[in-house]
Amino acid sequence: MENRHIEEIILTNKKNGMAVLLLSIALYALAVAVVIFASIRLENGAHGAVTLLVIGIVYLCVGWIFWPGLKVLKPQEALVLTLFGKYIGTLRGEGFYFVHPFCAAVNPAAGTAPSTGSTNSVSRILRAATGVPGAAEREQTQRSKLSLKVMTLDNNKQKINDCLGNPVEIGIVVIWRIVNTAQAVFNVDNYVEFLSIQTDSALRNIVRMYPYDVAPNVDTTGDGVADEGSLRGSSEAVAERIRQEIQSKVDVAGLEILEARITYLAYAPEIAAVMLQRQQASAIIDARKMIVDGAVGMVEMALERLKANGVVELDEERKAAMVSNLLVVLCGSKDAQPVVNSGSLY
Repeated sequence: MENRHIEEIILTNKKNGMAVLLLSIALYALAVAVVIFASIRLENGAHGAVTLLVIGIVYLCVGWIFWPGLKVLKPQEALVLTLFGKYIGTLRGEGFYFVHPFCAAVNPAAGTAPSTGSTNSVSRILRAATGVPGAAEREQTQRSKLSLKVMTLDNNKQKINDCLGNPVEIGIVVIWRIVNTAQAVFNVDNYVEFLSIQTDSALRNIVRMYPYDVAPNVDTTGDGVADEGSLRGSSEAVAERIRQEIQSKVDVAGLEILEARITYLAYAPEIAAVMLQRQQASAIIDARKMIVDGAVGMVEMALERLKANGVVELDEERKAAMVSNLLVVLCGSKDAQPVVNSGSLY
């Protein structure tokens, strides 16, 4: 792409706005004095008074032309400037600047940036209604500024099928900032919308590689070996892969993705109840398996202790009966009801 490697030009020698402002005010005061002086001399019929009067009036009419070139920036703000359609540079950092009066500040994402919410829209309407002088111009300048602060993008939850085809709902938050103002302004139409769309795309690409929970014979890393990766159990690894995927897509826009985090993860409502039953069944099976393993160990220990201590000699039939009774007692879900045999052992 030809514009992909557009160079950002930082204007570092333009912090002379205060000097230009004071000079323009002084020249206005001088022009007023010249007009008064020329008027007095004109009444006295002095030669050259008309020329001085014309010069003073002309400057009073056009002297304000320098003021549109005065730019004020707060910390972590930037202005991308163009002159007659040509990119001439970027102002970065706090300060009072003076640039060419015909320079225009460009910010294609002004209508969608975080600083242009509904509250600001109401403020613009109120200022326009009250007729505050220069309100529209000041508002346009404010909207043209690019924020270099770390910002957050919280996209809506999406419904995506995991690698097993199960629909899951997932939401992420992306921490990002602008690192190249020229690429952000000129390489894409709207860097905020571009980031949002690329985030959705990257999220779908990565989520489709993972199962919601650990599943057998699933390769999530692409090395050809089954692993235990999952959306629920490997959230850190999934988030890092999503961050890398987004970063690779937004490099052209001069954006840096600092972090991506999963904020919401759940099965889609249509299968949530079924998957809950499946998880409950799996938990019950695992618990029963642990109980059986423990019961078999206890029975083995009991038989070995009885034989070693010579308490009683049991034939194979009696051993089988004893094992059966012990397993029933140890593996039962309810307390066993004891039956006392007052007769002989046989």
